[in-house]
Amino acid sequence: MDIHATIGNMMNNKKIIDFKLGELFCGPGGIAIGAKNATVISGNVEYRISHAWATDYDKDTCDTFTKNICGNRKNSVVCKDIRKIDFQRLNDISPIDALAFGFPCNDFSIVGEQKGINGVYGPLYSYGVKALRLFQPIWFLAENVGGLKNSNEGNTFNLIINDLYNSGYSVYPHLYSFDKYGVPQARQRIIIVGIRKDIDLSFKIPSPAPYAKFDNSCRNALENPPIPESATNNELTKQSKQVIERLKWIRPGENAFTADLPEHLRLNVKGAKISQIYKRLNPDKPAYTVTGSGGGGTHMYHWKEPRALTNRERARLQTFPDDFVFCGSKESARKQIGMAVPCKGVQIIFEAILKSFAGISYPNIEPSYSPMMH
Repeated sequence: MDIHATIGNMMNNKKIIDFKLGELFCGPGGIAIGAKNATVISGNVEYRISHAWATDYDKDTCDTFTKNICGNRKNSVVCKDIRKIDFQRLNDISPIDALAFGFPCNDFSIVGEQKGINGVYGPLYSYGVKALRLFQPIWFLAENVGGLKNSNEGNTFNLIINDLYNSGYSVYPHLYSFDKYGVPQARQRIIIVGIRKDIDLSFKIPSPAPYAKFDNSCRNALENPPIPESATNNELTKQSKQVIERLKWIRPGENAFTADLPEHLRLNVKGAKISQIYKRLNPDKPAYTVTGSGGGGTHMYHWKEPRALTNRERARLQTFPDDFVFCGSKESARKQIGMAVPCKGVQIIFEAILKSFAGISYPNIEPSYSPMMH
């Protein structure tokens, strides 16, 4: 097995197997933080993952990733439209052992027009396939919204799985409900793990059972410990008097349509009534899904105070550490946070991958979807 970064014996005779990770559509760094924190030790061998290079097209997102992930390797982030990137340039930055790509989900999300593979963003998964075929990393992790499975009556999902399999990988897709893995947020994502076919091991879906006793409530996430006064991205959003008055009538867990509002505070909306409009968190449950939107009552709203959450509070629900700094405007930071993968959720999956390579068994469950194995 050709792992570029197998580091020889250390002074304490520990051997480090360090998978160099490349990322396409890297976002602000949720996957990267999860990878960085994933470490598995077996005997005198430590298995870990480190940053090799990353790409994204949004400048603020790239600045955030660079500031928090790259250290002094600022040139390891390529800020450019994926369709215009010379992939050989990525390999020149660093060879990789692993690839992660959270390909844009806009066309597969249940919110929106659901254009699927025929939308602007749908075909972008093919650049992940291109990278797999070109670089042939040992393993990969791909991420997308749960709605991907139903796009185009399931044909899009099958096409993507087949393309990944035909790139030389055994493929293990699963729908993860991150709130069951200790994340304080009801967020479902399809994560596809792939292991190169010439490697004699299989991947098993980690069980959520070890996290069943975690307190993943909003209250615990936002108050324990309190957010430090020095934390960045914690400025309040200005609320109009009408919004403040409306929120006072909405109880925890309710939204603008389920609350008993006085007539002058009701929303004049016909047709579909989106459940997250002016929805207040239930402090004793995980949050509803953090998104990148904000206007028209789509901010997330505190259960006790009549206000929207700050970006730092939203970042807590995504399990980012408090010292993680989001670059750009408040609106830009909000979008970055909403599009990220929960750090601690993906860390569990990375650790399962590392345990697979270390030959360590772990509690596992049946996959949501049938794997495709060689």
